[in-house]
Amino acid sequence: MTSPAPELTLPEELLLLALDPLRGKSLCRDRFLEYGVAGAALRELEFQGRIAERSGWIRVVDPLAPPDPFLAQVLGSLSAPEAGRPGDGGIDARRWVRQAGRYAGELCTEHLVRRSVLRRETHRLLGLLPYQRHPATDPARSLAIRDRFAATCAARFPDPRGRSLAALVSAVDLAAEAGWGGLRDRWAMRDLAHDDWAAHAVHENVRRDRSSGNRGPLFSSNSSSGDD
Repeated sequence: MTSPAPELTLPEELLLLALDPLRGKSLCRDRFLEYGVAGAALRELEFQGRIAERSGWIRVVDPLAPPDPFLAQVLGSLSAPEAGRPGDGGIDARRWVRQAGRYAGELCTEHLVRRSVLRRETHRLLGLLPYQRHPATDPARSLAIRDRFAATCAARFPDPRGRSLAALVSAVDLAAEAGWGGLRDRWAMRDLAHDDWAAHAVHENVRRDRSSGNRGPLFSSNSSSGDD
């Protein structure tokens, strides 16, 4: 049975946590955030009963498009399941996160802009090269999300959604970059990232990029990187 969607999905919460509400700049490595949004979308679809995961492979179990347009597009990009063991018609979660990261990041940001949760600002680096940032239309909303996340950390992650969000925050190095929580909290989130399949897929891609020195810009030509 498909569960009703919350007001904000996991990828939306992660993105709003990661963006400075006033400057619209990512608080973590841009490419890592793309992976995080993609992984969060998969985890949200699992929470809503649309996909199932086993040993790092995902399958569509309910192809009916969810009401959320972003999640509907993500679900539509996943292959239909086939009979057999994982891998026979399933999708490698880690590979999908890597391939779909930029696509998922752009779609999620655009969705929040259309909903007037974020606004798009175009700036120019050195007066020449255009780049975009996405500050919050209502910074109080982003601050409330941060407060809820802090409360979840203080309560030691009591619910599945909170644990998944914390795992994804750790997987993209957001907690460390933003200076959230103490060392004990960050170790706890790191353990959650190891146990959560979607966060683990994200972290494996982050680790791969680190080893190769690849820390590419967020959303390519629509990058939110750069300084005013």
